[in-house]
Amino acid sequence: MKFLWGLLLGLGLGVVIGLLVAPQTGEATLAQLREQGVQLPANLNEQLRGRASDALAQGRELYGRTKDDLTDRYSRAKSGNL
Repeated sequence: MKFLWGLLLGLGLGVVIGLLVAPQTGEATLAQLREQGVQLPANLNEQLRGRASDALAQGRELYGRTKDDLTDRYSRAKSGNL
């Protein structure tokens, strides 16, 4: 539990120090964060959909290969040709 509190405290201090020594004003930083916050979900959504689609295609391919291999092994085992 102490580790978690230390981690949270360190994170909080890091954010505060980072904002204090930032090269631009707080208002400019907030505006930039808001702009990036609006842009991030759209870009992130496209990336996640692409990765999910790729993972799904790989999963289907692996499923097909495994199913064919197991069916073949089962047939050979059933006929006694291991």
